[in-house]
Amino acid sequence: MEFIGSSYKGDTKNGRMEGNGQYTFPTETQYVGEMKDGMFHGRGVLHFPNGSKYEAIWENGIAKQGSFTFADGLQYQEKDWDYCDGYDRRFYSERCNGLRPAGESQITDLHPPHIIPDGCYNCGDGFYDPTTRVVTSYTGRFLRNADDSEHEWIVRTCQKAWDEVVGIDPEESAATRSEETSDIK
Repeated sequence: MEFIGSSYKGDTKNGRMEGNGQYTFPTETQYVGEMKDGMFHGRGVLHFPNGSKYEAIWENGIAKQGSFTFADGLQYQEKDWDYCDGYDRRFYSERCNGLRPAGESQITDLHPPHIIPDGCYNCGDGFYDPTTRVVTSYTGRFLRNADDSEHEWIVRTCQKAWDEVVGIDPEESAATRSEETSDIK
């Protein structure tokens, strides 16, 4: 396990994971629960670095029945899912705690949001740098290299750091142009 960056603390039998234990992946995702013959087997929880978790009943390393809970406490529902359905676009924390006052808009579920490094994107589990195609955790740890489809998805859909000037160009503003060149009559 050390060769691939994983670790295990717990019961073993014949040199294999058996009984209760904690398996940590190189990404720092942790499985805590029952093991059998070196595999997740029985009740166990995958804890993700962003605070979300997947609780399941496992058979020979395969989740047979489980539930996913987001870091903010929202539990995913396979049926009758009404979160962010087009009719109610509030963040889960806004549903639980109410809307923020006028002028203090909430642009992510986390308030205040993570500060995105210049030229990067917030892709949900960390920051993505499109020049290196690397995703790092919010604490700066390497998570993964993005393939072409993930790169395209992040650039198309994720929040980007403000790296461009936004506002009115004073030279093009109707308020600052002379009457001869203005479109306003």
